[in-house]
Amino acid sequence: MPDLSPIPNPDLPSSRTLLRSTLIAATVAMALLVTAVLPAEYGVDPTGIGRVLGLTEMGEIKVALAKEAALADSMEAAAVASGVTDSVTSTSPAAPAVAPPTDTDRSPAAASSADSAKGHVIEIVLRPNEGKEIKLAMRKGARVTYSWSTDQGAVNYDTHADGPGIRYHGYAKGTGKHSDEGVLVAAFDGMHGWFWRNRGTEVVTLTLRTSGDYQEVKRM
Repeated sequence: MPDLSPIPNPDLPSSRTLLRSTLIAATVAMALLVTAVLPAEYGVDPTGIGRVLGLTEMGEIKVALAKEAALADSMEAAAVASGVTDSVTSTSPAAPAVAPPTDTDRSPAAASSADSAKGHVIEIVLRPNEGKEIKLAMRKGARVTYSWSTDQGAVNYDTHADGPGIRYHGYAKGTGKHSDEGVLVAAFDGMHGWFWRNRGTEVVTLTLRTSGDYQEVKRM
């Protein structure tokens, strides 16, 4: 009687070969997860390789930006819940006519100006991961022309305000910006201004120019 059993196909891999290939693929995937994906996306670097490759810093920046965005969103939601509505704010380019006096980040005068200042030029030094805030005391409906720019690198910024019973009122925010300019219109009596954070690795000097209707400039 002829032998009817299947003839082995030499082109098909054996079960042992398939298992070995699967294990190798899983090992490679796990290695990539630990050395590349976790550091780059979440700032988690159990092996230390991600920091050598510069991936861990990238992940830490992403996580920090996500936390800042979540905090800003929650504060905006609280402001909306309190019944505060946005005022009309123009972000169209403007050329502010700024006059002395001039304040610098290195001088105590930058922290506060008791008189009714109409124009300021303020230099702010931001070290890596450092954040600083400047606000203007403004009455509802007052208008201030402003511009700010960095000497090098980019910063994250949040233009916002607070006042009696109002923790946060957002006007605009962005990440990785070198400059911004426009007209800030106060939505209510309170403190209105800017927060900047340097997420880069180099020291950044930011220059803020303001001109308009405000009573005080103050470092928060």
